[in-house]
This record gives sequence, structure tokens and C-alpha cells, in this order.
Amino acid sequence: MSLHTIVLVKQVPDTSNISGDVMRPDGTVNRARLPAIFNPEDQEALELALRLKDQHGGQVTVLTMGPPNAVNMLRDCLYMGADRAILVSDRRFAAADTLATSYALHKAIHQIGEYDLIFSGRQAIDGDTAQVGPQTAEKLGIPQITYTQEVLKLDLEQRTIRARRAIKNGYEILESPLPVLLTVIKDAAEPRPFDVRRLCNYKRSQSKFEIQAMVEDSHDLVLMDELLEKARADDLYIETWNIEDIDADIEMCGLAGSPTKVHKVENVVLSGSEFKNVPATTDGLNDMITELMQDHIFG
Repeated sequence: MSLHTIVLVKQVPDTSNISGDVMRPDGTVNRARLPAIFNPEDQEALELALRLKDQHGGQVTVLTMGPPNAVNMLRDCLYMGADRAILVSDRRFAAADTLATSYALHKAIHQIGEYDLIFSGRQAIDGDTAQVGPQTAEKLGIPQITYTQEVLKLDLEQRTIRARRAIKNGYEILESPLPVLLTVIKDAAEPRPFDVRRLCNYKRSQSKFEIQAMVEDSHDLVLMDELLEKARADDLYIETWNIEDIDADIEMCGLAGSPTKVHKVENVVLSGSEFKNVPATTDGLNDMITELMQDHIFG
């Protein structure tokens, strides 16, 4: 039996140096003001999926819902070892909360077809909700193992998987029938480096948006079709789906399908009430260490 794993991935703004000027008045992030990166826990989820592929064979499909430039992250997935990449992108998906996002993802998964496992990161660093994975599993009607630290055993004949999940002050060992969705926590798996041969090959892969941009000035629809067919024939096409392609209800997508509303946004500025200059001398450093130990800050 051939193993088919789907990995849900997301391109996110790098929030490590976020400041008040990137927040809009409505509480959303102005993503154009921040560099885009591969959500860290999603990349670790991909690594776990690739390790199972190394052990059992099969296929890994990566799926994302995002803007056209999320294709850059999908190419990274192909460089790591993913076999198929799908970009679900449509302006009508804009401003989706977790409910609308999980709805679109589950509709896209139905279009993909049969699968054994779904992996995703526990949460994305731009929202920190940890809701999309569980909501997607619920909509698909499949079991879920959240906070996965390690896959202990995959039995394709018995159609079961055993995994260790983190809980407060310890862990649990859970076994589930397939198919199942697993969300992966930070430090579960160090992502592998890009494969040089795959990078040389898939750096030429393109989404429909990129091919459209190439023929935008000429408006040559025949050339557009030819380029799409060539990309598919060369296995260099990153599948690009819109609302109609996944047979989604527009009222369930984007802002219309998002009941979550931001009530209030505040900028919090942390500042010290007092400070003390420490001379850059041995005596100055010793005095500082003594004070810190007396205040039980350390030691």
C-alpha cells in the first residue's frame, strides 16, 4: 500500500521584530511591511512527513492557502522532498479567520482525494490560535492527534499510527486509525536542508500566477495555454486553485465566512522605570552580580 501524506503549510510574516507600525487599525497585520517566511512548525511537520516517506515510500503533497507569493514557500517544500505542491489562492479568501481557513482547506483536501495522513504545525506564528489543524480534522470527520512530538510507529497493514504528544508536565502515547490529522510542535524534527538536485530542478517550477505574469503584456491566451501545458508535462507546475476549483461556497470563505471580529487593538510599549550604569570594570561587574544574587534574580 502506497502512503499518501498531505502537509498543511503556511507562509507567515516574520513576527520576531514586529512593531506597532505594522498593525492596521482593524487589528490585522500589514503583511507587506514584514518579510515572509515558512511557518516554523509547519516546516517541522513537513520534515516528519518526509521521514515517513523515507521509511515507507509513497507521496507527500503540500497544500497552502495564501497569496500568490506563497509559491516561494511551496518551492522550498519541493526542494526538501515534497512530491506535489498546491496553492489555493483567490482574492475572495482574503481576511479569513480560522473557521473560514479550515473550511477552504478541507474543501481542497476533498479535491486532492484519498490520503492516509495529514500533518500541520501546531500553530502559525502570526495568529497563535492552534485552531486550523483541529478544525480541519473536524470538518473532514477524521481523528486528530495534537501537540505531536514524535511518530513512534506507522503500520500500513493495520492502518494505525502511534505517536507521542506533549501534555503539561509530561507526555501521552496515543494510537489512532488512519486517516488521521497530526499537529506538530516546535523542536519535533529538525528540518532537512534543501536537496541540491531538487533545487536545480524545481527552481524552474511555476504557479499559474507566475505564468500569467509572463504573458501579461502580450495578452496571448494561446501562449498561456502552451506554457501551462509545458509546465505540467515537465512536472514543474505548482497547481493553483481558486474558489471554483475546490467547489467552495463563497459565503463560507474570506471575510463573509469569518465570524471572528477584532474588538480592540492596543500598542504596548515596555519601558524601564529606572536604570543604573555599570562600569565596564571587574569591580563593576562583581557588584552587579552581587546585587542580582541579593535580589534573587539568579544564583
